[in-house]
Amino acid sequence: MASHLAGVGWEMVRKNAPSQSLPLYRPHAALSVNASLFEAWKKRADLPSPFPVSARAQAMREEVMRFLVDRVMPREEEHAAEIEAGRPQWVNSKVMEELKAQAKAAHLWNMFLPKEAAEGAQLTNVEYATIAEMLGTCLMSSEVFNCAAPDTGNMEVLHRFGTPEQKKRWLEPLLEGTIRSCFAMTEPEVASSDATNIQTEIADDGDHYVINGRKWYISGAGDPRCKICIVMGRTDPAAPVHQQQSMVLVPMDTPGVSITGPCTVFGYDDAPHGHMEMVFRDVRVPKANIILGEGRGFEISQARLGPGRIHHCMRMIGLAERAQHMLITRALNRVAFSRKLSEYSSIQQDIANNRIEIEQARLLTLQAAFAIDKMGAKGARAHIAMIKVAVPNMTLRVIDRAIQVHGAAGVSSTTFLAYAYAQARTIRIADGPDAVHQRTVARIEARRMNAKL
Repeated sequence: MASHLAGVGWEMVRKNAPSQSLPLYRPHAALSVNASLFEAWKKRADLPSPFPVSARAQAMREEVMRFLVDRVMPREEEHAAEIEAGRPQWVNSKVMEELKAQAKAAHLWNMFLPKEAAEGAQLTNVEYATIAEMLGTCLMSSEVFNCAAPDTGNMEVLHRFGTPEQKKRWLEPLLEGTIRSCFAMTEPEVASSDATNIQTEIADDGDHYVINGRKWYISGAGDPRCKICIVMGRTDPAAPVHQQQSMVLVPMDTPGVSITGPCTVFGYDDAPHGHMEMVFRDVRVPKANIILGEGRGFEISQARLGPGRIHHCMRMIGLAERAQHMLITRALNRVAFSRKLSEYSSIQQDIANNRIEIEQARLLTLQAAFAIDKMGAKGARAHIAMIKVAVPNMTLRVIDRAIQVHGAAGVSSTTFLAYAYAQARTIRIADGPDAVHQRTVARIEARRMNAKL
C-alpha cells in the first residue's frame, strides 16, 4: 500500500511539475526606459578616449543608442511574452523580426564584420567595441542588429576562409539575417577547453566525410531558423597535435544529425536560441564542405575567437552598466530604517566600486581591441586573454552588488538581475575558462623574461 501511494504521489508531481526552463525575467521591472539612460551613455561617449574612433563611427554609435532606447527596450517584455506563449514549441517572436527589419532599413546591420568587409559597416575593432557595449545592456538587441553569437563568429569564418560556393550558400543568407547557425565543438566526455581532446570523428570516405560524435551546449542549435552547423572534429589522429582537427559545414537537415534535448543554464533554456545536445551518427557531407582544408581547425578557431572575445567582453560591460543603473535607481527610491538606501555609506561604496571596476574593464578591453587593430589577433593574444578573465568577473561582482540592494527581488524573475547573473557566469566558461586564459598570460609573461613555464 505504501509503495502504491508513493507511486501515485510521484505521478502527481510529474503531471504538475513546471516546465524545465525557469520563467524569463520581466524586463519592465528591471529598467525604466527613459532619457536618463541615453543621457548617461552620451556623457560617457563625450569623455576623451586614448583610442581612435572616427566621426562616422561616433555618429553610428549614437544612432544605435537612440534605436535601443526608443525601439528595442520598450519591446523587451512583448518579445519575452511571445516566446513564452509559443511553448512547448520554440518560436521566434514577431517583435524580433519587426525590429530586425527596422535596423536593417536604418543601415545598423552587420556592424561586427571586419573593417575590410564590404557587407559590414567598415568599423575597426575599437569602434565596434563601443557599440557592442550598448548591445549588452539589452540581451535581445544583438540579434536585432544581426550581431549575435554564434552567427557573428561563423560569418567571420566564412568571410575569411569560405569558398565562393560556401559563401553563396551560407554566408549570404546569414548576412541577410534570414537563417541562423551554430558551432559544434564542446563534448560531454572530454575537457573541451583543451580542443586537442575533441573526439568527434570526421572520416574520409571517397568524395564525402562521415561524421560521428556527440556534442553538447551547442548554442543556437535549438532555433528553428538554424540551418547550418560548423562542426569541429578530428580528421587525422596521426597528424601533429594541432593539425588533427578540422572544421566542416553540416546542414542541420542532413540525415544522422539529431538534437537530443536542451541543456539549461542555471535552469534557463534561453529559448528560442537554446543550448543543445547533438548527436552526429554516420553523417555524410561532401568534401566541398570542409573549411580551408584538413587540419586547419586550430588556425580557424584562433582567427574566430579573437574579435569574438572582444564582443563578449564589451557586451558584459554593457550588462554591468545596466546593473549599476538598477542599483542606483533602487537605492534612490528604497527606504530602510527611515533612510534612503543611497544614504548609507556601504551602498555608496558599492556604487563607487562598481564605477571604478567598470572603467578599468572598459579601458583594458578597448586596449585589447586596439591591439587587434594594430597587430592582429595573434599579436594581441595576451590582451585578449586578460580581458576574458577580468571582464566577466567584474560583471559578476557588479551584478551581485545590485542583487544585494534589491533583496529578494534580486534573485527572482521579477527583475533582470538573476538572469543577467546566469549569463555573466557562463562567460567565465564559454570561449575558454578563466584558468586557460590565465595560463596564456602567465606563459607570455615568462617568455618576456626569457623563461618558460
